[in-house]
Amino acid sequence: MRYTTFGRRTGLRVSEVSLGAGTFGTRARVGTEPDEVRRILDRFDDAGGTFIDTSESYQAGESEEILGELLTGRRDRFTLATKFSGGSGSDRGVAATGNSLKNMRRAVEDSLRRLRTDHIDLLWVHFPDGVTPMEEILRGFDDLARQGKILHGGLSNFPAWRSAHAVALAEARGLAPIIGVQFEYSLVERTAEREILPMAEALGLGGALWSPLGGGLLTGKYRTSGEGRLRDWGRIVHTEDSRQKTAVVDAVLTVAKETGVRPARVAVAWVRERAERSVTPLVPVIGPRTLAQLEEYLGALDVRLDAEQYRRLDEASGVPLGQPHAVIAEQVPFVLGGDASRFRTPAVPLA
Repeated sequence: MRYTTFGRRTGLRVSEVSLGAGTFGTRARVGTEPDEVRRILDRFDDAGGTFIDTSESYQAGESEEILGELLTGRRDRFTLATKFSGGSGSDRGVAATGNSLKNMRRAVEDSLRRLRTDHIDLLWVHFPDGVTPMEEILRGFDDLARQGKILHGGLSNFPAWRSAHAVALAEARGLAPIIGVQFEYSLVERTAEREILPMAEALGLGGALWSPLGGGLLTGKYRTSGEGRLRDWGRIVHTEDSRQKTAVVDAVLTVAKETGVRPARVAVAWVRERAERSVTPLVPVIGPRTLAQLEEYLGALDVRLDAEQYRRLDEASGVPLGQPHAVIAEQVPFVLGGDASRFRTPAVPLA
């Protein structure tokens, strides 16, 4: 296991993969029993993993409760991130959901109690609620950071323009900074390359990449069975509903055969290598439901794709960047006087 700071705006150190705790517990019909969670956490710890990602809404709060119990006595070894926005129970009301200052404070107090800790290392806003002004979210982060209840704040599943706006507002007003963004990213979901990834790289934000296996599609298992998230959840999952997705799965299976490893390891290895090529730290969030699944994820840390294998996977999965990127690519040679090769791209993109 290797380590990095979470973005260029902080000294917060994290492991190169984050343990996603969305399945920890069984209140949401499908999940992992506490004894298996203990085995998963112990193995992640033994492997050198330090970054854990949960939410108040995961398993209706049970994920946080289980982690609170299992982290007792070793809490300081981990960077603990949790999220709020949707509440944590079936009795959720208007006052217990959304991103308001009132709900943020309520959520943090409840998460601290369930996690049995006095601070949260990274608090994510889980989703935009379409109502709360960014100024209110930033004030909440700043208040809680000054109280020592959270150390850092980040935005999950937000459009790039809103995240960039938040960074600028926090800087201009001297508030606690936004240090990271969280978004879906895998070989079957690369549209973040249009705006979110360039924004994160330019502004030095850490990136937490959820669903690196495309909800299980990239394991190849849905070609022979409906077992897994496709059957149990029926959401946050990809299917072979386009020629490109079929081509991507074909490419993953081919590379897996060439390298002699399971397809899941190839898919995670590609995301990991893509992260290494980024100018800002990107951390895949792995979501094992069993110890065996965790071993597959950890096994990906030892997989090295050669240049040709990476290229094939990259080409099969690439997405058109659309406007304005297409016209920019066309016009750059003209703007630079007809010879773009004379100009070297900066190692760190300009903000």
